[in-house]
Amino acid sequence: MEQLFSYGTLQSEEIQIQVFNKLLTGTADQLLGYKLKDLKIEEEFGMEDYFVAIPSENPQDAIKGILFDISTEDLDKADLFESKSYKRVEIILKSGTTAWIFIER
Repeated sequence: MEQLFSYGTLQSEEIQIQVFNKLLTGTADQLLGYKLKDLKIEEEFGMEDYFVAIPSENPQDAIKGILFDISTEDLDKADLFESKSYKRVEIILKSGTTAWIFIER
């Protein structure tokens, strides 16, 4: 099993069905030392507003999200879903769990 931390779109049940063809189960967690930044991504019908995790100079900053247990196959699906504006890296969450996260490229 893989661990994936989501702070945005992949928390949506609608998106989970679209990407994974099922609903994911997860637990609340936090990513310390990061903050969110606005990000505009060009999509089929124009520019869309999203946000992306970036390292913060303040170690007290935290991003709340959901930690999902997923298969390697599902992790590959998440890679395909995320745009080229993101990259996947491993991080350590407040809980001490090592997980994948999509951050600014």
